[in-house]
Amino acid sequence: MKKLAKISSWKYSKFLSNKRYNFSRKQVLKHLSKQFIDKAYNKISKWKGYSPTPLIKLNKLNKNLKLKNIFYKDESKRFHLKSFKALGGAYAVEDISKGKKNIVISSATAGNHGRSVAWGAQRLGLDCRIFVSQYVSETRVKEIEKFGATVTKVKGDYESSLNECIRQTKKNKWHIVQDVSNKNYKYVPQLTMAGYSIMIKEISKQTNQYITHVFLQAGVGGMAAGSVAGIARYFKRIPKIIVVEPKEAACVLKSIEAKKMKKIKIKKESIMGGMSCNEMSLVPWNILNKSTNHCITIDDSKVSNTVAMLAKAKFSNKKIIGGECATPGIISLIAACNDKKIKNLLELNEKSNVLVMGCEGNADATLYNKLLSQGLKKI
Repeated sequence: MKKLAKISSWKYSKFLSNKRYNFSRKQVLKHLSKQFIDKAYNKISKWKGYSPTPLIKLNKLNKNLKLKNIFYKDESKRFHLKSFKALGGAYAVEDISKGKKNIVISSATAGNHGRSVAWGAQRLGLDCRIFVSQYVSETRVKEIEKFGATVTKVKGDYESSLNECIRQTKKNKWHIVQDVSNKNYKYVPQLTMAGYSIMIKEISKQTNQYITHVFLQAGVGGMAAGSVAGIARYFKRIPKIIVVEPKEAACVLKSIEAKKMKKIKIKKESIMGGMSCNEMSLVPWNILNKSTNHCITIDDSKVSNTVAMLAKAKFSNKKIIGGECATPGIISLIAACNDKKIKNLLELNEKSNVLVMGCEGNADATLYNKLLSQGLKKI
């Protein structure tokens, strides 16, 4: 295997500093309240099988980048769903169903959210209908079906599957559990984000080091916003917040650049499918638009390398199973450190305690094995 020094050539695609940055705990918690956040933790922490997921030190990568610590939140161990999404959709199902047994739950998904909703419905003995786009793999479909849900494939992209889900939900009087919010649909997405904030609650108890930088993946922005709300609720000091996106689906970066929510056209789908989104969700926009310090985009070229390097304990003493969407924080951190100007701007140095979110394991086992195989040849 070639040395870790090979990472010195890794680059980002675009970098943007947020000129409107003005972090306010009060503002963040106005859009996702302490009550929402605390209730989610109090409920989910009592579920059978709940335990905090590991916070792993990427000590080998840290030595290479000359930082103080790099912490990796390993969501491959989240219940048996191998993804942070287990904290969101399933909790929203429990909340909105209110003990009723004669309702049908529906949702559109790129994969992990649908698994969480289907699992949540199965836990409560509810019928569940999930809609996916033509780009969602058969492996992900089968994983959703394992929880007893009926899955419908829709021609087109994620937005097409969402529109079909909404249409059939209205027609059949189902109960939709979506993690995308708009001005008329906020409550359920707030439930999912409150669930995601549990990761930050756990981290606040798992280390006594003050986190100085957080790299957060974004699709529609739910995980990033839920994490920022968790930071506002649980962290004593506010770290620098860097949002990471695929270069072809940078709706957060484009929105912050435009100072308003911006819908983009995706010309090429990213291998990081769960992050390949063309428009932000409203509540995340309200949270992220002034609490994000910087945005950074990456291409797909180093995803397989990172999957393999995690698996082969190149970044840490531990072997880690990280899927495609678990890689962007690591890739963008390395790329930022490779650019002296950006590294200085971000104040990444020997005093930095950096947090990256390993938001999924091999949730799509077929894709994971393919990326692992490709990556092993490259490293």
